Amino acid sequence: MAIFKRSARDTTSQPAESGPVDDEVAGATESDAVASGDAAATTDAAAPVPHVGISVSTFGASAPAAAQPAAAQPGRAVTRPPAEAPERTETVAGMPDNTLVQAALASLPEKPGNVDVMNVMRQSMQGTMYVRVRGDARALTAEGKPLTLAVSQVDGARFLLAFTGGASLRASVESDGDRDTSALGLPMVNVFRNAIEGPYEGLIIDHAVPGSRIVLPAPLIKKAFEEGDPAFAIKNLLAGPRDEDTAAAVGAALATAPLWVAAGPAGDGGQLGLAESRTTSGERRLEVYSHPLEVLVLQRGDRPVPVTAAQIARALVANPALTGVIVDPGGPWIHVDRADLGPVLARADEPDDAAPAAAATATDADGDAGTEAAPAS
Repeated sequence: MAIFKRSARDTTSQPAESGPVDDEVAGATESDAVASGDAAATTDAAAPVPHVGISVSTFGASAPAAAQPAAAQPGRAVTRPPAEAPERTETVAGMPDNTLVQAALASLPEKPGNVDVMNVMRQSMQGTMYVRVRGDARALTAEGKPLTLAVSQVDGARFLLAFTGGASLRASVESDGDRDTSALGLPMVNVFRNAIEGPYEGLIIDHAVPGSRIVLPAPLIKKAFEEGDPAFAIKNLLAGPRDEDTAAAVGAALATAPLWVAAGPAGDGGQLGLAESRTTSGERRLEVYSHPLEVLVLQRGDRPVPVTAAQIARALVANPALTGVIVDPGGPWIHVDRADLGPVLARADEPDDAAPAAAATATDADGDAGTEAAPAS
């Protein structure tokens, strides 16, 4: 359904192909349709977009194995961000906002640096965003016609446009005047695939919203895909609504997803100290991450080290004082206790040779959301 009226201003190139759109989407809600291939409609950005060069070769590298628990690093008191994503909103009816990405964009400084871009990237690996389609997306897909996606040109380079909600898409329409436009909601995995498989240099999010627009370069998106879970299962669970089954669902996902730990400087003998969370009440949990970017954006000087579920299980078995794990401490995060880690613990006896051995040792002292804990002793 076209939600805006066409104006005289438009330029086109080659259309993109798309799968069918759910009949209930009405051009504005989540669908599993994927648009790929050459993009079409070109829209000029309202203002220059921050484009930060990212050295994507510097994250996700393996680290030396630590055969035995290493000496703990000095404790660091940390105040946790909120455990859950911001409350879901709909600034335009029928188009749920990706409030987690909106919050990341709202926190950007005037001149974003590498860490700022990586923070938006990691928060984008969940939920839904929207793309602009020339004409009525639902009618076009019903007729088997290709979709024409909106892109932006920055210094001659083409970028796919994505939007966190109806308000930012409306701002885009107002900036270029082309109202023959509909919105197509896509899972972020599909948006990213379009950005890296199409003829683009990357993805611009909310390009017409001053102070909140940013570029995710294609090499960064590609690297993020290579290093993480292609389905973003854990990220989607942490960003979604919570209920009494959420911790168990995350525990099950930890048994099969790529996992990472935060390793501090090697101690005597070259053994690694891995980050562990301690609450003010004395509970100890191993920090586990769904993606290496989750470690880097904390800016603690730790490096992400890949581990397997079997290694996590053995670390828990070897350290009975650990009550479980905390997943993605940078937020949204969740505590998963041993009772919900059955699928992980069941893998303790499995051999693995894909990642360095993990030794669980306390290197960080963190409280629960909004609570500053006493340093670990």
